[in-house]
Amino acid sequence: MTLRRLLLPIDALGPADTTARIVQLMAGLALYGLSLAMLVRADLGVGPWDVFALGIANHLPMTYGTATVVVSCLVLLIWIPLRQRPGIGTLLNGFLVGPAADLGLWLIPETSELWQQILLLAGSIVLLAFATGVYIAPALGPGPRDGLMTGLVRITGWRIWIIRTLIEGTALLVGWLLGGPVGIGTVIFAFGVGPLIGLFLPFFERRWAAKASRLRAARLAASTEE
Repeated sequence: MTLRRLLLPIDALGPADTTARIVQLMAGLALYGLSLAMLVRADLGVGPWDVFALGIANHLPMTYGTATVVVSCLVLLIWIPLRQRPGIGTLLNGFLVGPAADLGLWLIPETSELWQQILLLAGSIVLLAFATGVYIAPALGPGPRDGLMTGLVRITGWRIWIIRTLIEGTALLVGWLLGGPVGIGTVIFAFGVGPLIGLFLPFFERRWAAKASRLRAARLAASTEE
């Protein structure tokens, strides 16, 4: 497999199509990072996967950051039997989300007002689901946990929201059993983000499918005229 094929796992319909996909990918990842910053500023509980990583850090001689990396690597290993392919999106996920989250933390002030915290929590869940659809739909490779979701959806045929809710719920439960901190926001996030991703991701995938069909039809018409 060539490097280009690894980084661009789809058959893009020309340079303009490739550029459009990469731009949407990067915009989605930036929004994803911003949603994580909103979740932090809400201060009503960490995400389910953070509960999992913190639970692991409670029992093994490693920091939270190291535990997060270990969890991501373990999830990537699960990709192998799922035949889930990485791409440039998988790579950029690690480079763009963190800085975008840091920028979001710089822009969004801390608050102790409950109504503001609730708005931030709700906004973070909606924005993360929206961003997930935006960055996965161009088919340039998902992040580790989102790839686990799309791989399981593909092999089981189950709906996106069911798979995502099961994944988030499992991470939350195991993390809690390991002693990870759970807040009300954690529970709301775990069971709220799946249905929203199930709404946004198919929407953006249909848009790309329609665009690809139009481009193929235009090419076919041009070749017929020749």
